[in-house]
Amino acid sequence: MSTQSVTVPLFTAHNGFTLPAIGLGTYSLNGEAGAAAVAGALDAGYRLVDSAFNYENEGAIGQGVRDSAVDRSEIVVTTKLPGRHHRATRARTSIEESRFRLGVGITDLHLIHWPNPRQDEYVQAWTELVQAQERGAVRQIGVSNFLPEHLERIERETGVRPVVNQIEVHPYFPQEEQLAYHREHGILTEAWSPIGRGRDVLDEPVIAEIAGAHDITPAQTVLAWHVARGTVAIPKASSREHQVSNLAAAAIALDDTEVAAITALGRPDGRLFDADPATHEES
Repeated sequence: MSTQSVTVPLFTAHNGFTLPAIGLGTYSLNGEAGAAAVAGALDAGYRLVDSAFNYENEGAIGQGVRDSAVDRSEIVVTTKLPGRHHRATRARTSIEESRFRLGVGITDLHLIHWPNPRQDEYVQAWTELVQAQERGAVRQIGVSNFLPEHLERIERETGVRPVVNQIEVHPYFPQEEQLAYHREHGILTEAWSPIGRGRDVLDEPVIAEIAGAHDITPAQTVLAWHVARGTVAIPKASSREHQVSNLAAAAIALDDTEVAAITALGRPDGRLFDADPATHEES
């Protein structure tokens, strides 16, 4: 399926901000090869690129955006504020440094990477993002790995609700309650590691069966499941072949029974690693 024929659905947040259903994850895409991968993805039809301060590749991501033939106004460039920069003075500097490294004029979407609840400075970090948005340094602001209690606190203390919460979502960890909370409050859900890691998810018989019924790959099947649930998936792909295949999943429609069958793969211990946002501390 050619990307030129794919219409990627848009999901809308409480303030009218929209994101395409499938974006490009960039963890470990670095240097010239990373920049080339980003430029290639944009030219293939992607319009959302996800990075982070801690990925140490903001320069490569920005270069890829500049090298692409796609008009800058069509691209949503995302980065994230690390846990060690939550304190107010550090947060402001970190936000500015990310923008300078990206070199794309303005950061389209800036997230707090983790709440780090024991450190308990995430409200300071959120306040600095609010102020950065007010002064025009970033367009939209959101969070990553926040639980409802964290979301409610930052809105209560600042009056500003995030447009996005990027969380772990994949068939072994479908996060139904968290997704329902986001929908109720108009917060877009982005899924990191949307296909999981390794082959386990893709080797599941139910996914193979659904893939065969639609004549698609298991990875496309999982991405189509995300789209059907209203979740923005950001799979990492460095090769043009995988980028095109992933984006093509946006046009695949699964029925409710198929979506439910994949969701039923969820496990109580489905997290990829020991990173419960209630306790996890990211540096």
